[in-house]
Amino acid sequence: MNPATPPIVVEIEKLWSVFRSAGQVSVIHKNLDLRIEAGELLSIVGGSGSGKTVLLRQILGLETPARGKVTVLGQPASQMGAEGASSRVGMLFQHGALFSAFTVLENIAFPLRELRTLPRSLVRDVAMVKLQMVGLDPAQAHKMPADLSGGMVKRVALARALVMDPPLLLLDEPTAGLDPDSADAFCSLLQSLHRELGLTVVMVTHDLDTLFELSTSIAVVAERHIIVSGTPAHVMACKHPFVREFFLGERGQRAASLLHKPRPAV
Repeated sequence: MNPATPPIVVEIEKLWSVFRSAGQVSVIHKNLDLRIEAGELLSIVGGSGSGKTVLLRQILGLETPARGKVTVLGQPASQMGAEGASSRVGMLFQHGALFSAFTVLENIAFPLRELRTLPRSLVRDVAMVKLQMVGLDPAQAHKMPADLSGGMVKRVALARALVMDPPLLLLDEPTAGLDPDSADAFCSLLQSLHRELGLTVVMVTHDLDTLFELSTSIAVVAERHIIVSGTPAHVMACKHPFVREFFLGERGQRAASLLHKPRPAV
């Protein structure tokens, strides 16, 4: 008997993204289709201006497509904001987007405090658990964002994204700005949390090492739609010129060697 097909967490159908500025019309996406199954760690890649981050914002319900449908966890993405998207979708922004006037613990606790349904003592306890979940010592709780390293900022932002226990996590360039050791450590953390929490993860990245280290599947945006999606090996076999240039150049071949190495347990 074949195992049951995992449920669809995100479904994008015939999506058009159109922007108008100073009388000019730009079509970013045209008839774009994408389905993301529960438990996937899917990376979205594409050239500059291909609308990768726009897709994340549409999944989060922050932008509305000109045409088409975006369904997230069984409901229109446009309704996510009205119900409080942070309870169902966590978002890690590229530069962390921490509140500079809040401590580490206050940043992590912010979504729970906004919810106003839990006592302050419980909010603090939950935030402290998430702080330790991302590998930070409790002694860091009362530091300010300005006192943190780049890697620590990413971890605090990740803890905040997970504080409501969302089943779906969106990542925008999660290792951008990190040195190689910090990037490797952050990838190991994401890999562990993806497995242990049963998360569905959608990631935008241009970093090929991160891409091959983490992705269970890849979707390539080019010519205003998804030209290929599937496992990393399946995508790399695609003959499209963009795919060949992106993955089969010197950097791509070096990073792709990760595909042939066993992943250590985290």
